[in-house]
Amino acid sequence: MTGRGELLAWFAGRRRAYPWRGTGDPYRVLVSEVMLQQTQAARVAPAYRSFVRRFPTIRSLARAPRSDVVRAWGTLGYNRRAVALSEAARVIVRDHRGRVPAEPETLARLPGVGPYTAAAVASLGHRVPVAAIDTNVRRVVGRARLGRDDAPPTDVEAAAMAWLDRADPASWSQALMDLGREVCRPVPRCGACPLAAACRFRAEGATPQRGSRRQGRFEGSFRQLRGAVIRELRGTEATTLRTLATRLGRGLDEVTAAVARLSAEGLVRAGPAALAGRPGGRVRLAP
Repeated sequence: MTGRGELLAWFAGRRRAYPWRGTGDPYRVLVSEVMLQQTQAARVAPAYRSFVRRFPTIRSLARAPRSDVVRAWGTLGYNRRAVALSEAARVIVRDHRGRVPAEPETLARLPGVGPYTAAAVASLGHRVPVAAIDTNVRRVVGRARLGRDDAPPTDVEAAAMAWLDRADPASWSQALMDLGREVCRPVPRCGACPLAAACRFRAEGATPQRGSRRQGRFEGSFRQLRGAVIRELRGTEATTLRTLATRLGRGLDEVTAAVARLSAEGLVRAGPAALAGRPGGRVRLAP
């Protein structure tokens, strides 16, 4: 018993839960998957709608100045993703005639696209029969098929490929993602799980492993400061370090360090004076 039919029946009512589902457009899948990196789907949904209204095609995104893309990114955070998505669009237009590649190996060479995102775009956007394994899918496959939370990645990948619904890999991948996000959580809700009868983890009475990693405090952090600098620059053509420090209530040295890092990442354009920490040094979003 694989539980495949039960999972797809559970997923049937969720096929339109998010605006990027069912489009059949690899470009929109790419946008959504980059946005979903490190960000919850509920936060991504409104940002995604706004972004694809602004850039409805891969070519419109590739033509846009980087500063426009960062502004359109809104409040999603991790703004490097916006820069990477902009660069990926330009590579696709330049090297692939504006068509998002279907091969995971080719996709994985694009800026900001790792193995999972490449598999997701291939599976959801091109219906390529490849397993898209994120944290949630890894947990579901490890538990349901292997009976453990600590299965080696190679075992999880082999089990995921063997379990894959090759007739409809897009629906299958999304069903597993949703199940891991909502039901098969670190502390599982087995009573609500459509795979309960077929799950080895539950049958063997295994105990969920608790992760020990905790993300550092965000409030007052360098990461928060970087995001605040970008937020300020979205509303202006250019400003000075002094103005940024005053508006953000942070020290000039801190703001200078944040600007230097953002400049190195291609998110902002800072003149020599700004990079040297001079209060009148000017900063703006990278064009």
